[in-house]
Amino acid sequence: MADGDKGGFTTREALFYHETIRPGKIEIIASKPMATQRDLSLAYSPGVAAPVEAIAADPSLAARYTARSNLVAVISNGTAILGLGNLGALASKPVMEGKAVLFKRFADVDSIDIELATEDPRAFIEAVALMEPTFGGINLEDIKAPECFIIEQELRERMNIPIMHDDQHGTAIITAAGLLNACHLTDRDIEDVKVVVNGAGAAAIACTALMKALGVRHENVIMCDRTGPITPGREKVDQWKSAHAVETTATNLEEALNGADIFLGLSAAGALKPEWVKKMADRPIIFAMANPTPEIMPDEAKAVRPDAIIATGRSDFPNQVNNVLGFPFIFRGALDVQATAINEEMKIAAATAIAELARERVPEEVASAYGGKNQKFGTDYIIPAPFDPRLMEVVSSAVAKAAMDSGVAKFHIEDFDAYRHSLKARLNPTTSVLTGTYNMAKANPKRMVFAEAEEEVVLRAAIQYRDFGYGTPVLVGRTKAVLDKLHQLSVSDPQSFEIQNSADSEHVPAMVDYLYAKLQRKGYTERDVRRMVNQERNVFAALLVALGHGEGMISGLTRTFAQTAREVNMVLEPKPGALPFGIHMMIGKNHTTFMADTTINERPTAAQLAHIAKETAAVARRMGHEPRVAFLSYSTFGNPSGKWLDNIREAVAILDAEDPGFEYEGEMAPDAALNEKVMKLYPFNRLSGPANVLVMPGLQSANLSAKLLRELGGDATIGPMMIGMEKPVQIVPMTALAPDVLTLAVLASAGVVG
Repeated sequence: MADGDKGGFTTREALFYHETIRPGKIEIIASKPMATQRDLSLAYSPGVAAPVEAIAADPSLAARYTARSNLVAVISNGTAILGLGNLGALASKPVMEGKAVLFKRFADVDSIDIELATEDPRAFIEAVALMEPTFGGINLEDIKAPECFIIEQELRERMNIPIMHDDQHGTAIITAAGLLNACHLTDRDIEDVKVVVNGAGAAAIACTALMKALGVRHENVIMCDRTGPITPGREKVDQWKSAHAVETTATNLEEALNGADIFLGLSAAGALKPEWVKKMADRPIIFAMANPTPEIMPDEAKAVRPDAIIATGRSDFPNQVNNVLGFPFIFRGALDVQATAINEEMKIAAATAIAELARERVPEEVASAYGGKNQKFGTDYIIPAPFDPRLMEVVSSAVAKAAMDSGVAKFHIEDFDAYRHSLKARLNPTTSVLTGTYNMAKANPKRMVFAEAEEEVVLRAAIQYRDFGYGTPVLVGRTKAVLDKLHQLSVSDPQSFEIQNSADSEHVPAMVDYLYAKLQRKGYTERDVRRMVNQERNVFAALLVALGHGEGMISGLTRTFAQTAREVNMVLEPKPGALPFGIHMMIGKNHTTFMADTTINERPTAAQLAHIAKETAAVARRMGHEPRVAFLSYSTFGNPSGKWLDNIREAVAILDAEDPGFEYEGEMAPDAALNEKVMKLYPFNRLSGPANVLVMPGLQSANLSAKLLRELGGDATIGPMMIGMEKPVQIVPMTALAPDVLTLAVLASAGVVG
């Protein structure tokens, strides 16, 4: 199965995504310092001689001294690309790069894509086998049947590292997990179920084999190809299909489905007719996994059998069979015990772990991704969501243990509790929560006002906002200029976008009345107000939001933050009792740090610092982190002393009196807040670990620090994120790129910030 579907974006946007910033989706980054001559000497000559000699003497030390034990090759010849067919090795490279990115994103596995320009299985096998010293594992991808069977089998026999053709086994593992849960919900014994498999390609054969390994009886499975049921002695049936031949009186798929408990489709769109579904057993289980259009649409199946449990390969229906639930974590566990293979025991362990995870209480991150809907184990939730943060811990540890128990592990984990903790620490939870946030925005689309729509960066973000299904962009600008830009960006239907131009907007009279009522006692005449409405895009955009024509706004590319904020504040007020301020979110590989206030309040009072701490801690929680708040200063607990410390100490005292429900400490210098060695010098320190929320003492230090980290640090930066306004308002940096604008628009739309 594919790892996802084409979810509402255009070909143009897909090409733009792959082209911008730098071509492709991957890069190589050094994991060690490379700044000095000594660094280079250690990394290469002469320092590299020491690990070379050590590995030559003991090959197992390659896992200690090189990246091999965390390196997987994604290899294809492009003969079966997704649903596109045989387009060749070079055309498969975007898919293989994508697979490499998923390995890193979901399981912190480093991955390199390799495309081999051959359709000869022997040549392919020889090329891959020769690379064994380089990689800790091989993920085969998009290779047509029956060659994929030959290639995988021989490589498994010749190589002493994990080999897995994900199109076969990844699909099989997720399918098996779903079937286990569907049988559980319908009170079926897996040994007794009758299964019809439609399709006899690599994935179908692997799914059938794993089902049988889990207990489905061979004689209870009818596999159909284009000709019909595969029976013993049928002509022109290869050895892989014939392994699943059974005696049956059925001559076609319709007849095979009479009384069947399970339909498993890996075939073609529309292959399963609604009238055939009627003939299945009570509470039928239907896995229609043809992509992008399944064998039967869920609503069609439900129309004739409301009691059916249905899964597809698509993300826009419940129960998505998505390989990303499996392959990253299967390889993670296999690599961590230096497994020599991925065997049946490991696949069964993965399927069982995924099935059991779906039965547990759904965490907040997953519920948020469904628009806050309370997802729980049942007919529409038999498979965990791909962004469930527990998958890494649960599946990887199950696979690692199965490898050890089955004798294919060269390294044994002694403490599985510590191993599970290390798995959780490998990934930054922010990445999972951001994924959920995008899904939440998609589930609850909003009207977002883009105040500077004549700017190409803003317009690209607005196009993506609509194309990805996050909501309706309201474009503010001169009508002709915006339409011309949309044409230049190859938008096929520019007239379908809503453009608001103050020169001819029907809303202007109401805007003038509204704003004049607000400002008439602040020195503004009606003429002043009319001029602002007509000439200031940020004022006009904010009025669209204030009057209900938009649910939030985004601006900042053509004005400084301060000027944009002033213009917006002419119209929109803070939330009652709130203090507007800004947060920069610094996202690293294994950490996220929230820094506030970086934008508005020059020298916050003690009460304001306490408020900033509580609100920033709440944002951190919504992003998947348990907040540990540090009030930063040049002084650590009074050393050195100074005259600017009282408000920080008073802010801590305010939280002491309130018991806010999160860890906090101060005043403290950055090293005392972030460096565990320095933290140990202060045993009375109340933080259990390095701080992840930094409350800055004043705007000067906060803004300088945020911008220095953005320019000099290695972390990705999101922000500033505006907090505390009556309506969601985000002000992007003037140097923002389209992805930055889109991210802040989605965060505002989803209510994570604002």
